[in-house]
Amino acid sequence: MLLLVAVGAAALVVQGLYDAERSAMERSLAVAEAFAHAPGTAEALRSPDPTARLQPEAEQVRKGSGVDFVAVLDEHGVRLTDRDPALIGTKAQGVGRALLGEAFTETFHGRPTDAVRALVPVTDPSRRVVGVVTAGIEYANVGDVLVRQLPVLLGTAAGALVLATGGAALVSRRLLRQTHGLGPAEMTRMYEHHDAVLHAVREGVLILGGDGRVLLANDEARRLLDLPRDADRRQVSELGLGPGPTRLLEAGEAASDEVVQSGDRLLAVNIRPTAPYGGAPGLVATFRDTTELLALSGQAELARGRLSFLYEAGMRIGTTLDVRRTAEELSEVAVPRMADFVTVELLDSVLRGEEPTSAVREMRRTALRTTHTGHPLQPVGEVIRFVMADTPMAAALRRGKAVLVRDLRTARDWRARDAGGAERVLEYGIHSLITVPLRARGVVLGMADFWRGAGSPRFEEEDVAVAEELVARAAVAIDNARRYAREHEMAVTLQRSLLPVGLPEQDVLEIASRYLPARAGVGGDWFDVIPLPGFRVALVVGDIVGHGMQAAVTMGRLRTAVLNFSSLDLAPDELLGHLDEMVTRLDSQTATADDDHVPLTGATCLYAVYDPVCGRCAVARAGHLAPAVVDPQGRVTFPDLPLSPPLGVGGHPFETGELELPEGSRLVLFTDGLIESRGRDVDEGLALLSSAVAHADRTPEETCRALVERLLPERPSDDVALLVARTRRLSPSCVAAWDVPFDVTAVPRVRGEVSRRLADWGLQETAFTTELILSELLTNAIRYGAPPVRVRLLLGRTLVCEVSDGSNTSPRLRRAASTDEGGRGLFLVSQFADLWGTRYAARGKVIWAEQALDHRAAEPDPSLLFDVMGL
Repeated sequence: MLLLVAVGAAALVVQGLYDAERSAMERSLAVAEAFAHAPGTAEALRSPDPTARLQPEAEQVRKGSGVDFVAVLDEHGVRLTDRDPALIGTKAQGVGRALLGEAFTETFHGRPTDAVRALVPVTDPSRRVVGVVTAGIEYANVGDVLVRQLPVLLGTAAGALVLATGGAALVSRRLLRQTHGLGPAEMTRMYEHHDAVLHAVREGVLILGGDGRVLLANDEARRLLDLPRDADRRQVSELGLGPGPTRLLEAGEAASDEVVQSGDRLLAVNIRPTAPYGGAPGLVATFRDTTELLALSGQAELARGRLSFLYEAGMRIGTTLDVRRTAEELSEVAVPRMADFVTVELLDSVLRGEEPTSAVREMRRTALRTTHTGHPLQPVGEVIRFVMADTPMAAALRRGKAVLVRDLRTARDWRARDAGGAERVLEYGIHSLITVPLRARGVVLGMADFWRGAGSPRFEEEDVAVAEELVARAAVAIDNARRYAREHEMAVTLQRSLLPVGLPEQDVLEIASRYLPARAGVGGDWFDVIPLPGFRVALVVGDIVGHGMQAAVTMGRLRTAVLNFSSLDLAPDELLGHLDEMVTRLDSQTATADDDHVPLTGATCLYAVYDPVCGRCAVARAGHLAPAVVDPQGRVTFPDLPLSPPLGVGGHPFETGELELPEGSRLVLFTDGLIESRGRDVDEGLALLSSAVAHADRTPEETCRALVERLLPERPSDDVALLVARTRRLSPSCVAAWDVPFDVTAVPRVRGEVSRRLADWGLQETAFTTELILSELLTNAIRYGAPPVRVRLLLGRTLVCEVSDGSNTSPRLRRAASTDEGGRGLFLVSQFADLWGTRYAARGKVIWAEQALDHRAAEPDPSLLFDVMGL
């Protein structure tokens, strides 16, 4: 009906549109013919100014006739009149047929507008075409009539649709009420299906009428209720169903899974009235035999409870990698759901994190959980010995599986180990025991004992399986905790051995440090303080990606490399360049040997060298965070130092930046674990760091303590290395320097000035040795070096003599032959100086020698001089 109404309405709309268009054409043709044939039109076209004569007439006709335009064209199709004066003088389109003398109508599409128009030629008395009159209605206005008629059409269609739908609904409702929507074939097929299903189901179905008579009973109901053959149309009370079923059926109330007894069967009865569902008053009852199901459901419920218990145990045992805590979790899970008392004993070697030994006859009680107070069991910490071979515990260890003692009162073997203690246990009311060995990977770790006391039933065989499963899970967790404790201890020991044991002695920096391992274990963060020649000190902080043994070993390798490279007295950028090459080489070598190796790329390092003479600190960093600088007034800055990629990336040069540090400034070097965490980004961490160190009067130790308390939790998620150094300057009175002319004759003069300066410092005892060292170094620089030559003395805890020149040639120590005229200078220096060496500057090199001042009275051995000279 909806489709028919829609098609009819569409047809009416199309017809209306067609009629409107035809009406427009007829009106346009009538207007055009009337104007074309009007007296004076042809004469006006032949006049000198036809537009002036015809324009008013055309507009008057247009307004009076209801068309949208009336235009007059000359014999060439040029507009002489038009509604739009701007179009007068333009040539019209599609008027060729009218110029030939044919009158016609059409739907025009083009300029100036789409329209329905009529074109009628104007002829003179000789039938010659002298012009054309065109009249029409714009196409957009053709449908106005249709639009005015459209509400009536749509309203009529809607009314027809409503009437048709209502009539169909009334007819359908009457048919559905009478036949339920089914024909004779469907009704027959439905009855057959109903009868087949009713008698095939494994539940008894009984339908009673409102008067309590049986209307229908399927085969299963007849079997379960033992109904007589003539049960149909009989009262329920006459069927001999027994008191339970009869009571429920006569009550006529709804019931759900009501269990009643019928003969030797237990039946689950469900009753529902039929009236609420459109049927006649009565009820439907279903019966299900639950005699065996009841027993099975009890067992299933028990098994479900045990599975739930084991699942909960799996979730609660082993939450930490701590051996003692795991044993306590085992006892907490088992009490009181499985036992009233639980004791756990472990081998001492397991408690220490070592491999279990074969001596399993002696264990230490690690956990004890009870539901009562004042129990007679041995407390936690005592040693439990299994010396008797026939006790349940010894038998469980020997067999490798659980042993059940249902009644402890009759267990003579259990009393044999400790008769007095056994009597106290029995007097307390403990009466049943399951003892299970804790085994993992085939090795005994300890024992778990489950006890039940007064008010609880004895253990049965089913409980043994649960206890074994529970203990097996706990044993794996304890073994994992033991192995973790061992590996963690090894990693911590290794890392502690690789980190600086103590800070070296030096006078130019007051230093404090911290290292905090991560919660998950040791990591690869490290720091170092390295004294350098000339009282300079190198500060190092680095971070290796990852945690564990590999990170600790890698940290040790990089720290050793930094120590070795620093002994060459390299500039910070050169040292990081060598370190980067070493990391790249290690990665390439290890990758070829082991595909599972984690590359070192990503390791970061910051290397800083502080010079107390000038107060400058040269810093180079490879992917590491910039240090914080706290000036003597407590202002905190993070200097913008050149940043290079992490170690191992390769292909990028390293740069060195310089800091001017006034005396008393603090330099704070740290790894990212100090400021960065899951709940805090780097910027927030740097802000907290600034507020923690922004105090002018704090020592480095106090600064370290404040940073740890303010920024770190008790167990940080990442390891942290922290180094705080407060600067000191070498007094100008302890520094002496001379520019030396590039002439050997200047050596005696400089030697004399040095001797006088040593006298001013009260170091006359070292004058001879110092002059000897200075003479050899200065002569060597003038003879083999290049200008400029400079001498500098530094006085601190030691005396340092430095000679610099403009040559990059490094001197080499060798033993001169007896026939050689030279080659003994550096050998003399090495014999009389405590330390000596060479370092390269931006231009040239510096040869230095250091003398200790704690044995000032010591003089050079003349015999050694004679040996060196070959005398």
